[in-house]
Amino acid sequence: MERQEAIERLARDILQSQKTIALTGAGISVESGIPDFRSAGGLWSRYDPNEYAHIDGFRRDPVKIWNMLREIIQVIKSASPNKAHLALAQLERMGYLSSVITQNVDGLHQAAGNHRVIEFHGTNRYLVCLHCGFRDDTENYDTETTVPRCPRCNAVLKPDVVFFGEPIPENAMREAFEEARRAELVMVIGTSAVVFPASSIPSTAREHGAKIVEINLEETPLTGGISDYIIKGRAGEILSDVVAEVRSLVGGEKDVH
Repeated sequence: MERQEAIERLARDILQSQKTIALTGAGISVESGIPDFRSAGGLWSRYDPNEYAHIDGFRRDPVKIWNMLREIIQVIKSASPNKAHLALAQLERMGYLSSVITQNVDGLHQAAGNHRVIEFHGTNRYLVCLHCGFRDDTENYDTETTVPRCPRCNAVLKPDVVFFGEPIPENAMREAFEEARRAELVMVIGTSAVVFPASSIPSTAREHGAKIVEINLEETPLTGGISDYIIKGRAGEILSDVVAEVRSLVGGEKDVH
């Protein structure tokens, strides 16, 4: 299937779906300048994730782990939503996107304008205290030159993201799989969906009758099995074209589904 044909097909699928959701991964934020940590030259080639991204490592030596966290936070702070994030926000405003389930921790979906964002792996926008449960906005702390500490108990604060060895937040898990079970169409964008349990969201949706469409640079383990079809390319370009096609099919601006 040619790319333009696939874009037109996805636009029609969106219009026919009564409930469409998106599952996004690192690939959607690469266009914002946030590298995929698992890629060649990524963060995990310089920091062993079993040491620096595991909760046991943080508990043992949080000051050491903050050397890596500081780098991540600075990259995220300098990033802005790209065309893919903005296109998903447009689809929500038009009434054609129910929710975004994201494995990313950068907050770019909210910055673009999406309101129903399920942050499956947490967010770097907040810091939490593992000792007393204190939680506060990251912007309130100097993370560039100091290690942030809890104003209540003086323990080192941790970004409110899911480290290896930590459970997925209960609310995010419940909401994500509720959305998957009720969806008629799932757009899988910028992720190969191989990290469990997020990897089972597309298959759960498929088992409940949903159509699964991938938007990825390359084929993934979902391709040809779980997904109905794939549109290969950069998410920003593809999703912008999809939104334009949706607008064309409905005769211009449309604010409600």
